Amino acid sequence: MSIKIIKMPHLGESVTEASIAVWLVSEGDKIDKYDPIAEAVSDKVTTEIPSNYSGIVKEFLIDLDTDVKIGTPIVSIETADTEDTDESEQPVGAERSSDTEKKEEMTEHINAEIKKEAEQQSIERDTKTSVGQKGSAEPESKTDKNTRYSPAVVRIAQERDIDLKQVEGSGKHGRITRKDVLNFDVDTQRESHVEVDIPKPSLQAQKKMIKREMSRKVETASEPAASSKSSRDEVVPADRIRKAIARKMVQSTSEIPHAWLMVEADVSNIVNLRNKTKDRFKEQEGIALSYFPFFVKAVVQALKKHPIINASWDNGNIVFHKDINISVAVATEDHLFVPVIQHADHYSLSGLSKEIDRLASLARDGKLGNQDSQGGTMTLNNTGSFGSVQSMGIINHPQAAILQVESIVKRFVPTEDGGFKAADMINLCLSIDHRMIDGLQAGRFLNDVKENLQKFSDESDIY
Repeated sequence: MSIKIIKMPHLGESVTEASIAVWLVSEGDKIDKYDPIAEAVSDKVTTEIPSNYSGIVKEFLIDLDTDVKIGTPIVSIETADTEDTDESEQPVGAERSSDTEKKEEMTEHINAEIKKEAEQQSIERDTKTSVGQKGSAEPESKTDKNTRYSPAVVRIAQERDIDLKQVEGSGKHGRITRKDVLNFDVDTQRESHVEVDIPKPSLQAQKKMIKREMSRKVETASEPAASSKSSRDEVVPADRIRKAIARKMVQSTSEIPHAWLMVEADVSNIVNLRNKTKDRFKEQEGIALSYFPFFVKAVVQALKKHPIINASWDNGNIVFHKDINISVAVATEDHLFVPVIQHADHYSLSGLSKEIDRLASLARDGKLGNQDSQGGTMTLNNTGSFGSVQSMGIINHPQAAILQVESIVKRFVPTEDGGFKAADMINLCLSIDHRMIDGLQAGRFLNDVKENLQKFSDESDIY
């Protein structure tokens, strides 16, 4: 028998930290190689982590909803094959490296902790009596996955006096997650004379819970009183995705000196072309033809002439990206996701429409993978879809620019002969990283985007 350690995997470009949102297994479960063991959350994506080994889940090494660096050990697995050892754990030649000795010491420590906890749990099982049977003692027989709860779920249930038997689980195999307990309406809980048979947390879990509680008390004591908070206010903890978005926004605004420009463009030709072709396009392609792909196409064409917009800042160096990968902002009811159109310059307007529709569907269904969120070099945000006419976007770090595509509005505009005409006008709002992009470069880029938009006039341009 040997102990293997699974670490927090790389979850995408520029991702340095992540957290475990939910464990998909419990300590003591038997698992096979490649079985999913947890859901990890970063500022880019939520994804399942597979096991690298077959064996028994021995111990969770980090708490739920706690940010750790990529490469941090997250769980230990007891395997039957002592020969199945990573190359990094093998000594070179006949000599034992210091790294190998450290790993063996860590393994011995983990084994000692596991043995100690197993003894404690054995004592607890021998002395535990069931409740609701008039004091009669019965051994615990909770072995089904659906009746095992994470320490976070147990703690919240105890704090809110929730009967976990009445909570419907949304996790894998019906597992009750932290979110299920937080969203449970205690007022609708059915009356029952049988007390909740919540399994007692393990010794290690109890230590972690005590540590978290002490940390919360310290933080609470150090916080200034919020004079504007009333007894009628509701305080709701932000979920993991919202916290990740918050960190990303703070990083962008604190590290990137933003500058803004706005130009207006006449897109009457695009409105006419879309109105003429949208029904046939929907019938042939199976999706609606929106205005957004026209703007993505115009931006991609302009980026080829202005590579500085498709760059990023890296410790005093400017990195010019050869690939044009367009990040597109997709908003759901609660969150904002930014999937990436890889090699956007390889698509026609029709192809862009299909790819944008695919990525938006994945984002709204919560099914975006790592490959769908990596490598973006510039971001477009379709703020006009909810009626905005002017906005200033926060740049998606480490990119250099974000373009807000606003609503198309019918207005009277002057003509060259001194008259007026009704036109479909739109504002294009560009945020730039002023460390590498100046107003002149940004203005020329926007003018080229305008010229590209005015070239769409025939159905052949869509394909």
